[in-house]
Amino acid sequence: MDVVYERCAGIDISKADVKVCIRVPGRGKGTRRRGEVRTFPAMTSGLLAMRDWLLTEGVTVVGMEATGSYWKPVFYLLENDMECWLLNARHMKAVPGRKTDVKDSEWIAKLVEHGLVRPSFVPPQPIRQLRDLTRYRTDVVRERAREAQRLQNLLEDCGIKLTSVVSDFLGVSGRRMLKALIAGERDPKALLMLMTVLCVKVGDRTSWKVGWLMSAAVVFLPIGLVIAAIVP
Repeated sequence: MDVVYERCAGIDISKADVKVCIRVPGRGKGTRRRGEVRTFPAMTSGLLAMRDWLLTEGVTVVGMEATGSYWKPVFYLLENDMECWLLNARHMKAVPGRKTDVKDSEWIAKLVEHGLVRPSFVPPQPIRQLRDLTRYRTDVVRERAREAQRLQNLLEDCGIKLTSVVSDFLGVSGRRMLKALIAGERDPKALLMLMTVLCVKVGDRTSWKVGWLMSAAVVFLPIGLVIAAIVP
């Protein structure tokens, strides 16, 4: 079988260590290709030693299986010094000819050596950072919505119909009343004084008129006061 990549390597990644197999030309002319397997710890010092060994051997292409998130430190460390391939386990299993006694790193190295697998797409570093940020923001927004739903259910269990009188129970007025409830305030009139006019929840034909009138008063009253102060 033709050799596509003269100097390549396969990496079997686990939680505790990485097993690296290199496939390079023999030391003399006409000699068979040489393979060597070494094991390095998955700590930073071990990964740096692995990179130095690969650079010393002149490896240009490295293949590794996508194992959970353990591949990321290895991939990120090597991507600036050599071509890194992230391989799909399903594609590797579909290639015939593997023996049961062959180590994973040796098998990956042979597949890369003969060009029998294709790498998965890994976006560049700026895109990865932006993707991690947007995914984290999505998780935070979803978690905030879940916490708000838990708080609403807790209020309903306690018989506190806060969502029936305010449009947003986590708004300014809602938070004021929640803080007052936590502090021990139980007087409905005192809690009502903490509400702003624009947060009143409108439900019928009469209440929406009252709400609009109160909102108009809040908006136009300061303007009238300013005009009254200017005009003699």
